[in-house]
Amino acid sequence: MKLRDFLIGVATGLAAAIIIKETSEKISPFISANQVLNNVKAEFKKESPIDGSWIYMKAEEFRNGIMTIPVYRGGISRVVNGEMETYEFAADARSGVVVELIKQS
Repeated sequence: MKLRDFLIGVATGLAAAIIIKETSEKISPFISANQVLNNVKAEFKKESPIDGSWIYMKAEEFRNGIMTIPVYRGGISRVVNGEMETYEFAADARSGVVVELIKQS
């Protein structure tokens, strides 16, 4: 095999990888984790002030028995009637819709 043929193969492979990556991001891009957290916080603020919040910046797989979707996991804490309430949530990384909300005790 000639060096020229090898380099052409490497260049073709890299070009194909870049095109596939760009196309897949356009088909199903993720919303930023900060935007998802801000949307969830806005909904919680409608009921009462928030004391703290967090979100994992990397999406993970969420299975609900029927399908698997990428989600961001996060949490919200607030004081209601003098008592601390803590919630954990999972929000769809593509749409930002909360798919799971659990009140911690």
